[in-house]
Amino acid sequence: MSNVLLVFPIKKIPSIVDRIGGFLLLVYYKGSIPNSSDPKKEEWLETLANKIKNSDDNTYFVAHSLGSITLLNYVEQLNPLPGFGGFILVSGFSERLSSLSSLDPFTVKKVDYQKIISATNSRAVIAAKDDYIVPFQLSQNLSKQLDTSFYPVEKGGHFLEDDDFIAFQLVYDILNNMMKTV
Repeated sequence: MSNVLLVFPIKKIPSIVDRIGGFLLLVYYKGSIPNSSDPKKEEWLETLANKIKNSDDNTYFVAHSLGSITLLNYVEQLNPLPGFGGFILVSGFSERLSSLSSLDPFTVKKVDYQKIISATNSRAVIAAKDDYIVPFQLSQNLSKQLDTSFYPVEKGGHFLEDDDFIAFQLVYDILNNMMKTV
């Protein structure tokens, strides 16, 4: 049985919870990440450390936006870094967002991409060309740095319910495919 861990630090996300079906689903989202309106890197990392106890080749992460760089920072600091099945980063970034300087602490230290690549079986990044929070190019850069499969979406905004994005078939399909290839 696979573990799927969601790192969605915001309250309005497209529902994939019901779509996962028979997988064991460990959910960390919709307010379980502290202070999503004024995020503090150390608090977020501590939350992940408290919630993610074990990972192995059957563990998959799905992270959105700031949850993506938080997840990367978290797994990178594990020593030794255990292997895990993979991850999907949605609207992910690892570079400074000029419009949100309050998030600089999350991106100031560069991630050891090779360390993360060596620990994962499958990696994917999804980005919308019309994302109004995380520029498409930053997600594309992240995909290249992590040597992931890249899935550009023409229209999706920041993949929020407010963007009329209420289902996430692409995430479901990618996750299903990742789990079948292990």
